[in-house]
Amino acid sequence: MDINEVLKVLGNPTRLMILQWLKTPKVNFPVANQLVDADEEGVCVSIIQEKVGLSQSTVSIYLTALQRVQLVSSKRIGPWTYYKRNNETIEQFQRLLKNQL
Repeated sequence: MDINEVLKVLGNPTRLMILQWLKTPKVNFPVANQLVDADEEGVCVSIIQEKVGLSQSTVSIYLTALQRVQLVSSKRIGPWTYYKRNNETIEQFQRLLKNQL
């Protein structure tokens, strides 16, 4: 894991906010009508985009950046893509950062 790359990704307030919201998706997103359980499979990109209030392409770029450094994972179910936190990687990042500082 490249700590500097993760810090760059988290340096964007919107990406950081998305990651924070995904910590408790049922509290932060209107997922009651989603076809899958948000805690298990994640949150549909369109729901994330609606909450963020930016274009679909911008939100997709943000989610791709989070996925590139493995802070989130994605899963395609039918025509929809769902994103959820990768808590294992987040914990690893926290440990590395603590050891570095």
